[in-house]
Amino acid sequence: MKRPILIHPDPRLKQVAAPVPDLSDGLRTLAEDMLETMYDAPGIGLAAPQLGIGTRLIVLDCVKEEGEAPRPLVMFNPEVVAASDETSVYEEGCLSIPDQYGEVTRPAEVTVRWLDRDGNEQTETMDGLWATCVQHEIDHLDGKLFIDYLKPLRRQMITRKMVKLKRERARG
Repeated sequence: MKRPILIHPDPRLKQVAAPVPDLSDGLRTLAEDMLETMYDAPGIGLAAPQLGIGTRLIVLDCVKEEGEAPRPLVMFNPEVVAASDETSVYEEGCLSIPDQYGEVTRPAEVTVRWLDRDGNEQTETMDGLWATCVQHEIDHLDGKLFIDYLKPLRRQMITRKMVKLKRERARG
C-alpha cells in the first residue's frame, strides 16, 4: 500500500528514529509499503521517518539501468561500520524535498551492517550511488536531511520553497 511522504519542514523529519527491537509482520508489511511508495514516487531510497514513523528502517534500490533486474534492499537498524577517507560528490535530492537538489560530499565507500527482513545480519561494502543513497537514508534515521550539508542561505531558500509548496497543496 502506498503511503503519503512527509514534506520538509516537518518536525518528525528531524527526530532520531528508535531501533527495531525485533522484527514483526507489521514491520515487514511496512517495509513492503515503503518499497511500493519509493518505486511509485519514483525514488531510489526511503526511510521510515519520511512516512512519519520513528523506526530505524530504510529501503533502497539504486538499479537504474534499463532492463537490469531491480535489487530492492530492506534494512532494519542499518549502521555504517566503516567509511573510506576518499570522498565523492553527488547532486542529491529527496522525496521529502521534491524538485530540489544540492551537491553533498560523503565518503565514497561505506560498509553497512543491518538486519534483513528475516532478521539475519547482513554486511555489505557499497560505493558509487549505492554508498551515497545508503548514507542519505541513514541520515534520515538520525534526523538529518541532505540540505543540512548545504550553505545556510541555500538551505533557507529551499525551506521557503517547501513551505510554499505545502501551503499550495493544502489549498488543493
